[in-house]
Amino acid sequence: MNVKELLSLKNKVLLVTGGAGNYGKCIVEGLAEADGTVVIASRNLETGAEVAADFRRKGLDVHALQVDQGDHQSILQLKKKILQEFGKLDGFVNNAVSRPMGSYEAPIEHFAESMRVNATGMMDILREMAELLVQNKGGSIINIGSMMGMFGPDLSNYDGTSMNKSLPPDYFFHNAGLLNLTRYMAQMLAGKNVRVNCVSPGGLFNNQPERFVENYTGKVPLRRMANKDDIKGLMVLLASEAGAYINGENILMDGGLNA
Repeated sequence: MNVKELLSLKNKVLLVTGGAGNYGKCIVEGLAEADGTVVIASRNLETGAEVAADFRRKGLDVHALQVDQGDHQSILQLKKKILQEFGKLDGFVNNAVSRPMGSYEAPIEHFAESMRVNATGMMDILREMAELLVQNKGGSIINIGSMMGMFGPDLSNYDGTSMNKSLPPDYFFHNAGLLNLTRYMAQMLAGKNVRVNCVSPGGLFNNQPERFVENYTGKVPLRRMANKDDIKGLMVLLASEAGAYINGENILMDGGLNA
């Protein structure tokens, strides 16, 4: 196949949970620009629908459905609607995350709530969407993690800022677990033509305080934070036939910060 054909997502239906968030919008845009039909699924249908409408005004094929990742019946309803409205699923970007635990000192009940959505709920939606991919004779699952699932926090990034240094432990916990869950699912889905990979991005520029940006980028060999385009090509690679032999991997996308 020509490399342009390998990278094309034409006639592919791709689901992105958390597609209305910062990295989520970048992911949706990249997949749709590669001619994919992209479905945003989030708890707030109104917000998702607004984001989808903005993309459609740009000529991109983006739609919105509702899902509560902490509710099994909601996940089953999403699965049913994907089949009803699109007939199949070719790819699933597991990107949704709940952040009920704002700091290390937060009540332990907040950690339990985080695990309900980010661990149990995530496993639930992964299994259900994987079943749709198997029914479609194959596809790609892309888990969106974080470099914080690979490394401990660098609190010096917050020096000279008023930002909270007491980072929440649940985020580190579930992103670290996601790495080995990726490998596990790649093995469990062996022989079914379903690839499972993980992307662990570094920090995305989102108008953080100037001092934080200086602290952070001074450690990055590329001397900048990620921008909205940096993840797009990687997502298209993993979702398309160009990435057909990449499976069970974690890709650290941090500009060389942890080199």
